[in-house]
Amino acid sequence: MPPERGIANFCLTKVYFMELKGLTMNNHETVNTALGVSKAILDGRWNDLDNLLDDNFTYTGDGFVFTKDEYIGFMQDMKAAFSNLSMEFPHTVAEGDLVSIRFISRAVNTGKFMGAPANKKKLEVHGIFIRKVKNGKVLQEWQTTDLLGVMRQIGFGALLGYALFVGLFKVKQARPKRKY
Repeated sequence: MPPERGIANFCLTKVYFMELKGLTMNNHETVNTALGVSKAILDGRWNDLDNLLDDNFTYTGDGFVFTKDEYIGFMQDMKAAFSNLSMEFPHTVAEGDLVSIRFISRAVNTGKFMGAPANKKKLEVHGIFIRKVKNGKVLQEWQTTDLLGVMRQIGFGALLGYALFVGLFKVKQARPKRKY
C-alpha cells in the first residue's frame, strides 16, 4: 500500500517509487517523457524539447511564470551561461500523470545569466520539479530550487548587491525569448 500523501512521508518516496515500478508501461512512458525534457535541455536539442512540451505548457518556479516559448528561451539562456552542465536525478516518484524528480545540477558559471555577470565558479544546485504529463506531452512544470545553497556558492554579497540594485531601482528584467 502506498504511503499517505504529505510532507511527513517524503522520506518514503524511494520505497513508493519501487512499488510503482511494476505498475504499468504507461507509468514508465510518463516518467520517460518527464525526464526527456531535462535530457533535451542538457543536450541542447531545442526541437525535441519543443515536441515534448504541450503548446499550452506553463512553468511556475522560483518566482517565475513562463509560457512554453519563454521556458525554452530561459533554458537556452541557462545552457549558454553554464559550461559543463550536468544533471543527476537521484529520486523520481510518479503518481498518475504527475512525476516528481529531485535533481542535482553541476556547472561552471561562464556567462551572464538573468542580468548577473559570470563568476567562473563551479556550482552545485539542488532542487525538485514536478511535471504533469498527458498524451506524451508535458503540460505543466512546478519547480523549487535551493536558492540559499546557490547564494552560498556564488557569494552572498554579490547576489545581495545585485538583488538590491534590481529591487531599489525597480529594474525590470526582460522576459526570456526563444532563440530559433
